[in-house]
Amino acid sequence: MVQQVAENINFPQEEEKILNLWNTLDCFQECLKQSKNRPRFTFYDGPPFATGLPHYGHILAGTIKDIVTRFAHQSGFHVDRRFGWDCHGLPVEYEIDKTLGIKGPEDVAKMGIAEYNNQCRGIVMRYSTEWKISITRLGRWIDFDNDYKTLYPEFMETVWWVFKQLYDKGLVYRGVKVMPFSTACNTPLSNFESHQNYKDVQDPSVIVSFPLDEDENVSLVAWTTTPWTLPSNLALCVNPELQYVKLEDCATGKIYILMEARLVALYKSENEYVILDRFPGITLKGKKYKPLFEYFIKCKDNGAFTVVTDNYVKEEEGTGIVHQAPYFGADDYRVCMDFNIILKDSVPVCPVDASGYFTAEVTDFAGQYVKDADKNIIKSLKERGRLVHTSTFKHNYPFCWRSDTPLIYKAVPSWFVRVEHMVEKLLENNGQCYWVPDFVREKRFGNWLKDARDWAISRNRYWGTPIPLWVSSDFEEVRKKTEISSS
Repeated sequence: MVQQVAENINFPQEEEKILNLWNTLDCFQECLKQSKNRPRFTFYDGPPFATGLPHYGHILAGTIKDIVTRFAHQSGFHVDRRFGWDCHGLPVEYEIDKTLGIKGPEDVAKMGIAEYNNQCRGIVMRYSTEWKISITRLGRWIDFDNDYKTLYPEFMETVWWVFKQLYDKGLVYRGVKVMPFSTACNTPLSNFESHQNYKDVQDPSVIVSFPLDEDENVSLVAWTTTPWTLPSNLALCVNPELQYVKLEDCATGKIYILMEARLVALYKSENEYVILDRFPGITLKGKKYKPLFEYFIKCKDNGAFTVVTDNYVKEEEGTGIVHQAPYFGADDYRVCMDFNIILKDSVPVCPVDASGYFTAEVTDFAGQYVKDADKNIIKSLKERGRLVHTSTFKHNYPFCWRSDTPLIYKAVPSWFVRVEHMVEKLLENNGQCYWVPDFVREKRFGNWLKDARDWAISRNRYWGTPIPLWVSSDFEEVRKKTEISSS
């Protein structure tokens, strides 16, 4: 007979009674013993980072997981439920860096990688007791005593096994790609990681002049919201099919070239300029211009400081002329590769270190953080008569999900897993999955798969699973761990 529930029931006290009963009877373990011969329901508990306390997101997800696994158990399955801990990666290193005042790789080198990793190992489980108390109090049935941790050797060896399968299938390669880069954490991020934290920000917006070699009185004008990339400019890109104009500025008498559809970028009224000529963008292809800075003037021998063409240049923003800094923009890199302005074995024009500071090549701004250098670069352009217009521009910009600092885009060598060639297969397999709610299949997850890019799996960090490859200094010889172990 069901007992009548009092109107003034104290829910927290009743919950404690139930938890005590479950604990006295050892209900969870008894259920596992009684169901051990049943068909297995495989459940993977995506692990939280071991460096923080549980928050609402963990509680919500954990409750849903508990419902799913209880339902599976009551439907006749044996369900192993092991709690997991994500012990590696940026979250741990970021905490250690703050605690020890580590600013960059040179500080780690002074300490020694072994000691640095010992410091990381020492903090990963400091909140484990609090987690167990909170999760148990929620009434979730999960095994903390038989947990898994990503720092366990057997876990890392499993990662190595997976890596070997990918490597043997020819799906692993080393490349240079322009990637989202966290200057606070000194490492590239995957596209997935870079999409975790966008913010509306105000950035400087500048329009800059590039006088033509053939006639210094005529200037191409390009727009950018990243003035710090201008010292690394190697080309200008126009759309070959869209219409461009040469005009005279009525206020200054200067002659500019820009896309006709983008006159609004410079002028509010037709009375402010006189159009001297109209022509398609292809007419500008191959024209040479005077570089903004002399830092990389030697690149001119390889075809730099030339107008190139590509259809990625659109008429929705800017001037229709896009400045190309190939080691700080994915499209810039692709276009400059297509026109042989840079080659795969070129010395990178990438004068920014892992912490986001200009290196010695950029003599006027060496040692300055790139975002802080924007104002000094703009000042320099103005003093030299190359600044046409400056303002601010509000846009959605990616921030590092861990350090909450602005990301930059930077070409870095990395190890990649090939994904792009199998997008159609991934979409086909996704169509066979049972999703709750159903729309996630085609919408959120399906859209993510459609845009999948090759996965950058290496990180310029220390606390993690090492990639089991040994390579020569020129990267011509690559050996797997198993080959070395057997030799």
